[in-house]
Amino acid sequence: MAQTGTLLVGLGNPGARYAGNRHNVGFMAVEAIAARHRLPPWRKRFLGAFTDGPVNGGRAYVLLPGTYMNESGNAVAQAMNYFRLTPADVVVFHDELDLAPGKVRVKTGGGAAGNNGIRSIIAHIGAEFRRVRIGIGHPGHKNAVQPWVLGDFSKGEREWLAPLLDAIADNADRLVAGDDSNFMNRVALATGSQDG
Repeated sequence: MAQTGTLLVGLGNPGARYAGNRHNVGFMAVEAIAARHRLPPWRKRFLGAFTDGPVNGGRAYVLLPGTYMNESGNAVAQAMNYFRLTPADVVVFHDELDLAPGKVRVKTGGGAAGNNGIRSIIAHIGAEFRRVRIGIGHPGHKNAVQPWVLGDFSKGEREWLAPLLDAIADNADRLVAGDDSNFMNRVALATGSQDG
């Protein structure tokens, strides 16, 4: 029998060395959701760290792949298959170079846009999963992208990052309920970024 629930996946690289990286903002968002909703302690499962529990009436399965970004699809496919979920039940949180810092957009389907974690997930489960794209801004030059995404958030950036993670955690129930547009609206209102 199929389970009902939503698999929330944060993209990032495991280990203390990467913990503060812009590329790890997906990990940060999902960790904030687990903390806000007082989910049980993380345990090793599905090639990563896993927890699950109720999020305002819905069921959330929460996963931080421990495979490094480029192999994220292995962990996502294992968890999805175990709980007999469909790609539509999967929500992936990741950094987005093409969005202004602090902006959040949710979309279903599409390409990888250069994100190797998204590319790996598409290879394993197809493209029709939901993505929560968290803007980190673009450094301005293609050659600067890798050091930018693998660099830590600056002190100045952390001033918008903390309230943004709070807003994502506060409104995660909307994602679990499948109400993506309301999630985006509430996050934008909470962070004062609803302009465009």
